[in-house]
Amino acid sequence: MEWTRVEVPTTARAQMIDISDSVAAELEKTVMKNGTCSVYMPHTTAGLTINENADPDVTRDILTGLARLVPVTGDYRHAEGNSDAHIKASLMGFSLKVPVIDGRLALGTWQALYFCEFDGPRHRYVLVGFMDG
Repeated sequence: MEWTRVEVPTTARAQMIDISDSVAAELEKTVMKNGTCSVYMPHTTAGLTINENADPDVTRDILTGLARLVPVTGDYRHAEGNSDAHIKASLMGFSLKVPVIDGRLALGTWQALYFCEFDGPRHRYVLVGFMDG
């Protein structure tokens, strides 16, 4: 599997960015019709998830819920002051797998791939790969 780097600049400390179109654009560069798309996050304070893309309040609610579960300040020992970001990233996860069917990402009607920033703003990226089969 070859991996492509997809840049994801962020503009806020916490935000969710729909990267579905960027990943789909990488898929269009291949000749693959059926297989698997893998997206990997090489950062420890950002994560990946699949969720609803129709109502922007969903991503707002996710960020609000995570902030409530894991506040920015707390009884943390990590000296960099971003322990909450590490915890939130671990809760979201660092990789996604999506089926590719007939040359398209097989996402549900309301689904999107989200890059979840928890320690921004930063210049980030994800790695995207495709496996035929």
